[in-house]
Amino acid sequence: IKNPFYPVTSETYGAYAITCVSGVIFLVGIAGNVAILCIVCQNYYMKSISNSLLANLAVWDFVLIFFCLPMVVFHELTKSWLLGEFTCKVVPYVEVASLGVTTFTLCALCIDRFRAATNVQMYYEMIENCTSTTAKLAVIWIGALLLALPELLIRQLVVEETGMPDEPPVERCIIRISTSLPDMLYVLGLTYEGARLWWCFGCYFCLPTLFTIGCSLVTARKIRRAEQSSVRSNKKQIRLESQMNCTVVALAIVYGACVVPENICNIVSAYMAAGVPEHTMSVLHLLSQLLLFCRAAVTPALLLLLCRPLGRAFLHAPSSATASDDNEHECTTELELSPFSTIRRELSNYTPAGSNC
Repeated sequence: IKNPFYPVTSETYGAYAITCVSGVIFLVGIAGNVAILCIVCQNYYMKSISNSLLANLAVWDFVLIFFCLPMVVFHELTKSWLLGEFTCKVVPYVEVASLGVTTFTLCALCIDRFRAATNVQMYYEMIENCTSTTAKLAVIWIGALLLALPELLIRQLVVEETGMPDEPPVERCIIRISTSLPDMLYVLGLTYEGARLWWCFGCYFCLPTLFTIGCSLVTARKIRRAEQSSVRSNKKQIRLESQMNCTVVALAIVYGACVVPENICNIVSAYMAAGVPEHTMSVLHLLSQLLLFCRAAVTPALLLLLCRPLGRAFLHAPSSATASDDNEHECTTELELSPFSTIRRELSNYTPAGSNC
């Protein structure tokens, strides 16, 4: 295996830069997604369908960063895949599946926010049991995993000689369908390869961004109408609904910005690959992958910054064991009013001992 750090060459500085950037993404992403999961799972007043969707997204982002990021960095530094053809096939599959999970989660959040905004009293009281919530999350996961399955058919690991006697061969994971596949799978792979460019662009870029922006505009209009006709006691709830709506838009913008290089890379590979140097294509592909990991790391940080209930729960977590009754009541009231909560204010007299879901 090639040592990217010794002897020192012009590529060594790039290896150090990739290692540092990837290390920051890894640490921030792991810590942020674990924080979101802990907040949602341990806080009684944060267990709503919206938070279940956010926790579901955090789980997948955690898997993406924890498994795929080290594999991609290892290949970029050593020019070899750690587990051979297995990672060559699985890493692109997990990356595309993560696009599907994010796409469907954003769409589900938009629909959920619209339903909350159309509530006359602006109290999101649609308490859902474990079965209903699990079914919705299962649809997201199964749909994303099934739609990404053709990625396993079109990937092959090839070994190329560098032409330098002192350098080991280079392993590349390319899009090529194996002729040893059964006829049905071979035809499916050919069909997917031909439609992959516009399928990824339409389903994983246009759908989440356009749907989120359109649905959020309609939701914002509903919220403004409710604010004009509401009584003073509902003002805070309306403000928090508007805050959550803006947060969903911010998530869609970050996602869209991070997916753009992936679509550019697909377009260049499909139509201009012959006129683009191989090194440029490799850099563009690495950039698109790092931005995908960056999106998974930025999402929890964005939620903690923009969503006041999540941010307050995160800040109060270290001192929750020693917090006074007054501070606990203040934090609880904030969570009850939040658009993340399924608990009515009338139920605040009960002790938050726990919940089945």
